[in-house]
Amino acid sequence: MFRRDVTGGKDNSYSQAVGRAKISSTSDRGVQEKQRQHMARGLPNQKPIAGVKRVIVVASGKGGVGKSTTAVNLALGLMANDPNLSVGLLDADVFGPSVPKLMNLKGNPELTENNLMRPLVNFGVPCMSMGFLVEDTAPIVWRGLMVMSAIEKLLRQVDWGRLDYLVVDMPPGTGDVQLSITQNVPIAGAVIVSTPQDIALLDARRGAEMFRKVKVPVLGLVQNMSVFQCPKCSHQTHIFGADGARELAHTLGVEVLGDIPLHLNIRETSDAGRPVVVSSPDSPEAEAYKKIAASVVRRLEDSSG
Repeated sequence: MFRRDVTGGKDNSYSQAVGRAKISSTSDRGVQEKQRQHMARGLPNQKPIAGVKRVIVVASGKGGVGKSTTAVNLALGLMANDPNLSVGLLDADVFGPSVPKLMNLKGNPELTENNLMRPLVNFGVPCMSMGFLVEDTAPIVWRGLMVMSAIEKLLRQVDWGRLDYLVVDMPPGTGDVQLSITQNVPIAGAVIVSTPQDIALLDARRGAEMFRKVKVPVLGLVQNMSVFQCPKCSHQTHIFGADGARELAHTLGVEVLGDIPLHLNIRETSDAGRPVVVSSPDSPEAEAYKKIAASVVRRLEDSSG
């Protein structure tokens, strides 16, 4: 049985145990704080890219959801909405670069007097990609350190001039490249691309949560391939499901920036290196991308305000 003191309080041994628990809890918090400070010292300092005002990353949890097509048309949509803007495009997918094909660009970058690479330009957008530095069909079989070195060169050894926005087409997933970019460069915001399919949304949520952990604002979700409209009868079919990205956006507390249909025109213009925003600027598909670009700008202004 517990012994009680003359004041009727709990046993002294109980009080002592509570005291030790408080000391232990305080000690644990101290250790955790020291670990946090140690980890923070180990992270690289974020440095802006010379000449670039804002960096927007376009990401997805998995491949095959139309991320690169969205990134390209987002960059062009920003300029279509405001011709006074200067917008660049960085292809950060080292293993599967898509920007050269989508932007119809080939060749090797020239070097400036300062030994910086000059981006290749089409449709008024300066572009940089690992695809400009290797042969089209050459596989890139690199380990992590080589990939990080390549990313550092693409970020720091390019003469972008003066840009209002740099749109970064991120590789799929939540790996080393994503962490390296977010830890080295101040990111204004992230756009998450997903189809409405459940399996894609699972990975999209992982991507959004990763950006939140590294303190990158998630501007919103793009629901790609949201609906298929038959070119003959105009019947609409939700091949990948309906409104899955909207439900995920509600769960994450972010907004849906826009819906992109599954349309033959988008596929054909992309494969031809003539993105739909510039090749069919008055089409509903192009309008969908321009609406997303306007939503991105509005969200950036809201967050900075």
